[in-house]
Amino acid sequence: MKLQQLRYIWEVAHHDLNVSATAQSLYTSQPGISKQIRLLEDELGVEVFARSGKHLTSITPAGEDILKLTSDVLKQVAAIKSVAQEHCNPRKGSLSIATTHTQARYMLPPIIKKFIGLYPDVSLHMNQGTPIQISEMAAEGEVDFAIATEALELFNNLVMMPSYRWNRSIVVPKGHPLTELSTLTLEALAEYPIVTYVFGFTGRSKLDEAFNSRNLIPKVVFTAADADVIKTYVRLGLGVGIVASMAFDETMDSDLVSINAQHLFHSSTTKIGFRRGTFMRKFMYDFIELFAPHLTRDVIEQCMRLHNKNEIDELFSGIELPLY
Repeated sequence: MKLQQLRYIWEVAHHDLNVSATAQSLYTSQPGISKQIRLLEDELGVEVFARSGKHLTSITPAGEDILKLTSDVLKQVAAIKSVAQEHCNPRKGSLSIATTHTQARYMLPPIIKKFIGLYPDVSLHMNQGTPIQISEMAAEGEVDFAIATEALELFNNLVMMPSYRWNRSIVVPKGHPLTELSTLTLEALAEYPIVTYVFGFTGRSKLDEAFNSRNLIPKVVFTAADADVIKTYVRLGLGVGIVASMAFDETMDSDLVSINAQHLFHSSTTKIGFRRGTFMRKFMYDFIELFAPHLTRDVIEQCMRLHNKNEIDELFSGIELPLY
């Protein structure tokens, strides 16, 4: 059994059983991959993939079990390489982050600028997606860090640490009737069409909970994953925007008015998470501390020793996170 063979079956499984696409991504030949998979199956005495003629059609039950173990093996190999790199050249490497548009556009730029200043030889890779996609990428070891507000708690193999709290603002064109109110209420807000985040994005669940608690049904006429898209449709007169307060830029959005709505909604907490068992290089600890200064190396390592979300939440129960 060769490590290369394990990598081939893993990659084929993650390229929808398309050996040709796998070969292209690995810069090798399709016949070479097929041959190595057959050799591995012959050695193991079971088929990893079911076939129809020359085409792979599905993963066999035995293949499912083998691929789970293969995933662990490949992650351990990656960890060994990271250990070697840390000792050989601690200031060089790569860091991959999965996050939402709001984090990537509004929170991370100054953090990344500082990080690059500290570690110019570390290449950064940003992946954007839904909170579920972000969490899955981290849980599968496809990225180093997941930064999100929703869905991280669904994955037990992630170490999730609270970074900061944030709340929402109402975004409207200048002269909108809501700007004339002395106190904004949910009842007043519910009278207008609403443009906001897709459910499951950027704390959308807190918004829905607030309306439901007052037996109100918001008139959500348009949803998007991108705060900039939401503001675009507010400008077009489609409705009243509800976005993360951090997503309002006084310079870029000078044609709009932001109304603080933190008294209407419970704050949400953004967390940064990574897969349990990840070998943390020094620049990884430093990135987390830049993003959330209370998450020092000692605190992170303490979180890594805890067993579940409840224990981590208890650790941070007495800490007042910054509010944005």
